[in-house]
Amino acid sequence: MDNITHTLTAIALSQAGLNRKTRFATLGLVVGSNLPDVDLVWAYGGAATYLKYHRGISHSFVGVTVLAALLAGVIYSAGHRAAPKTNAPPLDGQWLLAVCWIATAGHMFMDFTNAFGVRLFLPFSAHWYAWDIMFIFDPLLLALLALGLGIPAILRLASEEVGAGRPTYRRGAIFSLACLVLLWGVRDLAHRRVLGQLDSHTYGQENPTRLGAFPSPANPFAWTGVVETESSYYKLQANALDSDVDATNTEVFHRPQPSPVLDAALKTQTGAIFANFARFLWVEVYESEGGSEVLLHDVRFRGFVARIQLDKDLRARSESFSFTGGPAPASASPDDKRSDP
Repeated sequence: MDNITHTLTAIALSQAGLNRKTRFATLGLVVGSNLPDVDLVWAYGGAATYLKYHRGISHSFVGVTVLAALLAGVIYSAGHRAAPKTNAPPLDGQWLLAVCWIATAGHMFMDFTNAFGVRLFLPFSAHWYAWDIMFIFDPLLLALLALGLGIPAILRLASEEVGAGRPTYRRGAIFSLACLVLLWGVRDLAHRRVLGQLDSHTYGQENPTRLGAFPSPANPFAWTGVVETESSYYKLQANALDSDVDATNTEVFHRPQPSPVLDAALKTQTGAIFANFARFLWVEVYESEGGSEVLLHDVRFRGFVARIQLDKDLRARSESFSFTGGPAPASASPDDKRSDP
């Protein structure tokens, strides 16, 4: 999820009652809810390095626990020397550690809800896990969080002007968190329904071997389905409110077959990183007199492209990765041979 959503969720957790457990709870929740994204530093190593480490150890059970302990230690050490504050709860080390862990683990779980996924069990397993129910940036969720936290703030200002008692943020915070859980439930039900619709058809006279359904940014009932068969991937639009999907209206992507060119591309550093990430790996190969250019895609994210250029001896001349696709293959022309290995 985006960092604004993480931050608003942390504020809602604080105002729902965690800020009464220990001093500096809000600080721990807000910082902790964004702390796992410290892996952003890997972006300085290039897009491929960022893909390799993004949502890695800092988004695992081990990572969020270590980050929570470090954050709680820093806040406790600094806060222990701070002057007491009137009407504030005392500094409680155990509760501070708990709220910091809730923040970092909550970040991990919210990122788990979208299609990009997380690697929950690093450093013991690099397997990706994803619930696939939320878009990375969900404007509906953001609006519900802002509404639940914003209306009490407006009422609070209005009450101060008329001299009335100041309302608390607690009800609005609980409303926001309830909307978050409700939206997860609605999207999960819609997701399961779409997967069932996809599974009820054959594609190219083949039965599905693996399915995926990925959310749209705002509409919780609109999904993009991906169906894997023995020979191909099929991509199609679906709506959980419809009685069925149109299995005849699909984009078809042939699954990669073993070949020396593909093997050489996947042995490169960038190729190996991308193959580890891609759930539905689709490959394009452009051959020319000078060698081959291999494009690696994930059908989930068409903009993600790993580009490997090989010479005639299948040695890598260049390799790169882009989150936005990048330019067309340099070797692509009407006279070039294109194949899907």
